[in-house]
Amino acid sequence: MNTTTGYAANNEQIKYTLTFPEAQAHYVDVEMTISGLAQKTLDLKMPVWAPGSYLVREFTRNIESLSVSAAGKALPAVKTRKNIWHIDVAGKSTVTVKYRVYAFEVSVRTSFIDAEHAFLSSPDIFIYPDGMLKTPSTVHIVPYKGWTTVSTSLEKVNGDSFTRTAPNYDILFDSPLEVGTQDVFGFKVGDTDYEVAMSGGGNYNKERVKKDFTRIVEQEVAVFGENPNRHYTFIIHNYLKGGGGLEHLSSTTLGATRDGYTHEGTYQSFLSLAAHEHFHLWNVKRLRPIALGPFDYDNENYTTNLWIAEGFTAYYQDVIVRRTQLYAPQNYLDLMARQITLLDNQPGAKVQSAAMASYDAWIKSYRPNENSANTTISYYTKGAVIAMMLDLEIINNTKGKNSLDDVMRYMYNEYYKVKKRGYTDAEFKLALEKFAGKNLDEFYAKYINDVTDIDYNSYLAYAGCKLTDDLAGSNTAALGITMIPNTRRVIVATVLRGTAAWDDGINVNDEIIAIDGKPADSKEPIGGDKKPGDKILVKLIRDGLEKEIPVTLKRSTTVKYKIEQLANATPQQLVVRKKWMTLQ
Repeated sequence: MNTTTGYAANNEQIKYTLTFPEAQAHYVDVEMTISGLAQKTLDLKMPVWAPGSYLVREFTRNIESLSVSAAGKALPAVKTRKNIWHIDVAGKSTVTVKYRVYAFEVSVRTSFIDAEHAFLSSPDIFIYPDGMLKTPSTVHIVPYKGWTTVSTSLEKVNGDSFTRTAPNYDILFDSPLEVGTQDVFGFKVGDTDYEVAMSGGGNYNKERVKKDFTRIVEQEVAVFGENPNRHYTFIIHNYLKGGGGLEHLSSTTLGATRDGYTHEGTYQSFLSLAAHEHFHLWNVKRLRPIALGPFDYDNENYTTNLWIAEGFTAYYQDVIVRRTQLYAPQNYLDLMARQITLLDNQPGAKVQSAAMASYDAWIKSYRPNENSANTTISYYTKGAVIAMMLDLEIINNTKGKNSLDDVMRYMYNEYYKVKKRGYTDAEFKLALEKFAGKNLDEFYAKYINDVTDIDYNSYLAYAGCKLTDDLAGSNTAALGITMIPNTRRVIVATVLRGTAAWDDGINVNDEIIAIDGKPADSKEPIGGDKKPGDKILVKLIRDGLEKEIPVTLKRSTTVKYKIEQLANATPQQLVVRKKWMTLQ
């Protein structure tokens, strides 16, 4: 018996019916029927966050008109917490819950409905009964006019595409649904069927997408040794300009640029995004930090290991595309140089460690402000750089025998398949040491738990490569700000730590109108003839008042890295290089 609610588990049946009478106004109407009840009271709950997106989003803010009835008679539903409704159900074996959800937020992690289609991100759609997370449920969709297709990883009921079932709520909350007129095509890798659902049109070439996705999937399966899915769904939303993705156990949602498929740079980024989210079906959805499952849907789930869960995945997204041989080795090196450039141009790299960036994701990563660049880093970027360093260390120390692949495969088998649980930070470190053949205490102390400057070339040298800064010899003066884009006005968006603007008191939201009496230009605010040490007079508007602030310019500390392959590499370096970059 459940001592909290007093009912015998596993006797309940839960059914949802979704209708869209006002899809054009961005609403879905949900009718939930719970039968087989035996308890006196029932608490209905809604998740406050979506797994994979580490922010409490307060999904109940989009719910309206919730009502509960039994045998046609209304039952009072008392809200006892921001996401909980309490109902007296004594003597009632079946109750019906009706509510409306407003869905008009474009992202891969939130629901969006209009007359064209519905994207349903399950955690912000489905209320569930407390204590019944392991209970199966059925979802029946009554489509809006003209909608013909459902794309999701949820299984069909009796072959009906518009009726789906989930064995428990962890699966339901990890299975978004796309309903509309999306273009659906598929491919097969091994025993796994893949569905690609394209929504929003686009200039994609189906055959090219299928061929390239196949290569990506094959390379990722090779890392882990198996594909745990029998079917997998890519839901792709095409926008005027889109991006981002969110992983799920047997599917993913991607944002893409509608007409970007014929631009090679944009298309390569799209493939990297697809590789990233698909790699997650192993790394984080199955091989996961111990804190990330079973989920607490009411509260934050803290871990210091997002630099592994997300950062290693960010590393592999480009490694995998490189392994497909779709792009030249230098493309891969350019992408890694870009990651290092992003990290070193972030003043927060000297403030926040990879472990703390992971832990504080809930309050910092998804809630950036005007000072975030000075105080935080991305665990995606720092984690990807750390993964590169560890990969090179392992390959070099084992003379090409082992790589980071071996760590990932071992951890997947040992913790997901054998121990059937997540890993601790210490356990992942032991696995890295096992395959590197060395103690990593110092590495962890410097680069994961602290903010020690990284000597990149000590690692890149293993592969006979060298990192250089194209701007190292420049003596460019800089004010030290970023500006609000897409406007001719010079409005300060960020003041970077340690720069001239920081030292002399330029503020975020200041509108710079003149420098030394000349109108400010958003393309070149301080003018190209200025040198470090020059003194300028900045005229600006702050809170409606004009001010003049003297500023002494400093040398720009912006870096722009590139990685090159050295021609005189040793045989050992060539072994590492070939293994690292999958050279043929």
